[in-house]
Amino acid sequence: MGQSKMQLINDRLTVDVERPGTAYQGSRFDWSGWISSIVLDGMHTFATVESTDPEQGTGGYGLCNEFGIEQAIGYTDCPVGDSFPKLGVGLITRQDAEDYNFFKPQPVEPFIMNAEQEAADRIRFEVEPRDSRGYAVRLVKTISIADKQLRIDYELDNVGTQAIETDEYYHNFVHVNGHSIGPDYELTLPFDLEQVGELQPVFQAEGQKLSWREQPDKDFYLRLDTGLGGEQQSWMLQHKPSGVGMKETLYAPLYRFALWGKGHVVSPEMFVRIQLAPGEGMSWSRVYEFSDNEG
Repeated sequence: MGQSKMQLINDRLTVDVERPGTAYQGSRFDWSGWISSIVLDGMHTFATVESTDPEQGTGGYGLCNEFGIEQAIGYTDCPVGDSFPKLGVGLITRQDAEDYNFFKPQPVEPFIMNAEQEAADRIRFEVEPRDSRGYAVRLVKTISIADKQLRIDYELDNVGTQAIETDEYYHNFVHVNGHSIGPDYELTLPFDLEQVGELQPVFQAEGQKLSWREQPDKDFYLRLDTGLGGEQQSWMLQHKPSGVGMKETLYAPLYRFALWGKGHVVSPEMFVRIQLAPGEGMSWSRVYEFSDNEG
C-alpha cells in the first residue's frame, strides 16, 4: 500500500491527500481524493474536523465529498440482503427496510480504486465500476494545484444498464488558522440571503454576506434549493482580522446550497445534480483559491 498520504506541493500550497481506504473506511464519504490538510505559504491552515468529540459525527474532516446524501443509487429498489452502490465507496448490503440514512454505518465491500501521482502538482484517482443489479459507474477524479489554487476535476460515466440519478457535494470542514467560528468571520454566498427566509438567531445577514453574532454554542444550518443554477457559482470565507480566507467555485449548475457548522467549523456545500442514462457521461470541476492579506 505504501504511505497513507500523498502530497501536492508548489511554491504556495502544500496539500495532503489520503490514499483510498487508509484514513477512512466508512460508508458515507467518497474514499477517493480525500483532502486532509491544506497549508498556504507554509503558515496558513484551513482544514479541521467534523467533530472534536471522536464519539460524535460520521468521521469527516478536511475536504471530503459524498454522492447521494439523501438517497444512494439503487437503494429504493434494492431488496433487503442485496447490494446497492455508494459512489466512491463500494457495494453496501441493505440491512433493513428502513429509509436510507447516511448517518447509519453500514458494511462496505469497497470498489477497486487506483491512485497515481502523475506529477508533484497532480494526482489522478480512478474508481473502477462494478455492476450491482445493472448499476455501474466509472469515476475519475483528478486533483491538482497551481499557484494558490486547488482544483478537483470529475469524470463520471454510466457503464451499466440502469439510469443513474444522484447528487454530489463537498463537505468542506474548514476554519482559518484554528480560529473559532464567530463575529470575526464573513461568508459571501452565491445568492441573496432573503431567498432563504428566516435564519437562526446566531446569523447576521446583509445581501449575500453572512456573519455570526457570537460563537455558536450548537449546530447551525441553512439550505436553499431554488433560485440557483448558473454554470459558475462561488462562496468565499474570510477571517477578517487576519485577511486570510478561501473561496470555492463550482463549474457546473448549482442546484442546492447548504451550510452546516458549529463553534469550531463551518461547511459551505454546493451540490451538483447527476442524471445519466446508460452510456452517458458528465464532467464538472471545483476550484478552491486560498489567500492572505498579501494576496
